[in-house]
Amino acid sequence: MINKIVGSVAEALAGVQDGATVLIGGFGTAGIPNELIDGLIAQGAKDLTVVNNNAGNGDTGLAALLKTGRVRKIICSFPRQADSHVFDALYRSGKLELELVPQGNLAERLRAAGAGIGAFFSPTGYGTELARGKETREIKGKGYVLETPIHGDVALIKAERGDRWGNLIYRKAARNFGPVMATAARLTVATVHEIAELGDIDPEHIVTPGIYVHKIVKIDRVATQAGGFQKGV
Repeated sequence: MINKIVGSVAEALAGVQDGATVLIGGFGTAGIPNELIDGLIAQGAKDLTVVNNNAGNGDTGLAALLKTGRVRKIICSFPRQADSHVFDALYRSGKLELELVPQGNLAERLRAAGAGIGAFFSPTGYGTELARGKETREIKGKGYVLETPIHGDVALIKAERGDRWGNLIYRKAARNFGPVMATAARLTVATVHEIAELGDIDPEHIVTPGIYVHKIVKIDRVATQAGGFQKGV
């Protein structure tokens, strides 16, 4: 019997190795798998490469992971914002490597990894510093840059509902990078707020099929101050 539901975050993350590339979902503060990030901090893997849309907010979640000093490199689109002081201090002191990737290219590089595409040409970044050292080509009179897939050893994503086969649906903007990251990783771990019985999720509504998901952990809903789930709503 296929049952991908595990009893704890610690059990789900037990196999993460030092040196792993970890894909972490989230866009701003939407869809961040905070419970899994905290679990990764407790698990202790180090020398990590982290792929995320940004480089952490405040002192929690991804910022807390960076603060441990166990992340060697971050690949992201928006490393700097008003409350990215943890990243800023690490980067300026030379303790953290940054690979800056335009957001559309980031999503497509992840999608390419999941689709088995070896590389693709993108016009984004052509003629800028982001194209330095990369192959460029003119196609039908327009300049393009060769971009390579981003493969992950582990993907940590947050979904809304899932079943024991690993099928997932998301809540609105919390979907963001979750679907493409799930396809691009060797091990995908998802948190969900609800466990559905097999067949309860309409197949037409499934966003991430269970074939891409390896472990599911049920978590409680937590009231927030920045939208999302709130008490009494």
